[in-house]
Amino acid sequence: MRVKMILPALTEATSPFFRPIKYSLFPPLGLATLAAYLDDDDEVTICDEHVERLVLDDEPDLVVIQVYITSARRSYQIADHYRRRGARVALGGLHVTSLPDEAAEHADHIFMGPGEDTWPQFLDDLKHGTALRRYASRERSLAALPPIRRDLIKRHLYLVPNSIVVSRGCPHVCDFCYKVAFFQGGKQFYTMEVDRALAEIDRLPGRHLYFLDDHLFGNPRFAEALFDGMAGMGRLWQAAGTVKAVLEQPVVMEKAVRAGLRSLFVGFETVNSANLQEQRKYQNIGRDYSAAISRLHDLGVMVNGSFVFGMDHDGPDVFERTVEWAVEQGVETATYHILTPYPDTALYRRMDAEDRMLHHDWDLFDTRHVVFKPQLLTASELEAGYWRAYRDFYRWGSIWQGASSKRGLRPRLRHMAYAGGWKKFEPLWDLLIRSKQVLHALPLLETILSGFGAVRPGQAARPAIATRQALPSTPVHPGP
Repeated sequence: MRVKMILPALTEATSPFFRPIKYSLFPPLGLATLAAYLDDDDEVTICDEHVERLVLDDEPDLVVIQVYITSARRSYQIADHYRRRGARVALGGLHVTSLPDEAAEHADHIFMGPGEDTWPQFLDDLKHGTALRRYASRERSLAALPPIRRDLIKRHLYLVPNSIVVSRGCPHVCDFCYKVAFFQGGKQFYTMEVDRALAEIDRLPGRHLYFLDDHLFGNPRFAEALFDGMAGMGRLWQAAGTVKAVLEQPVVMEKAVRAGLRSLFVGFETVNSANLQEQRKYQNIGRDYSAAISRLHDLGVMVNGSFVFGMDHDGPDVFERTVEWAVEQGVETATYHILTPYPDTALYRRMDAEDRMLHHDWDLFDTRHVVFKPQLLTASELEAGYWRAYRDFYRWGSIWQGASSKRGLRPRLRHMAYAGGWKKFEPLWDLLIRSKQVLHALPLLETILSGFGAVRPGQAARPAIATRQALPSTPVHPGP
């Protein structure tokens, strides 16, 4: 069987504000994971439209398309094209799960939720001529997950080809989170077996890793065992975690640093505590953001702070207050978003019930455009403030001010290099990407990261010594 797997380009990746580096970071692991379930004699290709041109004059037997909300229009165009050519088309992903009836109009088969149980069932049904129109995930487990087909990934097209996922979902349930709807109907959060995760890491060449897990520290027992197993591997890696994990899991965090953690994406979301309660961001309520940042910086971990503008308690001053706070704290990089009520989320249902949705043009649901009626801001104020926040945070003056909060010359220089390199050298990134040489920038990233991560004397809670044989061989599940 000839199988073509496609990750269509997000709308924002083709806009005038397209930042090439943002969409050339990670390969499509989801599709490479599904490809691992196919038979050895199947002919499989993966095309990521963000980094390569999509050829449409071929004749695959099965086309598999991963759909995000702002790639929906493009995904449906591609799906309709291949169905006209006689191919069987399967659609899955976040948007398909949120709006299955919409997606079903453009596909022979749709998949709702993660595919570890439904995809192999579909392949078996297909062989027997009994394939269903719809598959909804119910059984959640990574126990039988085969090794990812990394041979299908064009590594040279990505800055971070060594991306990896060792868990699914998140233990927290925030009103605005798109992933909550994706995992409904089964477990919201589950992990690999530790030994299997370590084996997958062993397969990856080089030093640098990027964990794409929504919350790598979501199960402390699993995380601690994983980091014990990674100790001594010589890896440098980045991941995502929460303020709660930073403050309440000191031993796990120190083991992460010893295992190579050098940069952490942290969802602060808002500097207004009233917003946290409204969005059910309970894991942040009552937490000392400044203490969390200081803790990470003391451990030598850089911080990528995530912030959302437009919540109901945000007034016109929220942009300046947020930027000023982040700069004063020495946050290395910041990611800003406009609050976006994604379909099938609690936030969307609330906004829809209050008649606050402005439209349903999915192309604009990219966290850069206002698609609802804000409470204390106009739509134009919210969009203008969002762009102003980015400009103000990444001014050279702000970068220098943030760097000045660090102790010592080397940390200051690394802050300048990391923050400045991410935003200030767009022409260089564009040249490297278009000439398909972006992978050559990875040694520079590793050099910047490698100076971080030294735990100061007296801070370690206990030695992080473990053997691979002592690790649990069964999945570790979160406690009650």
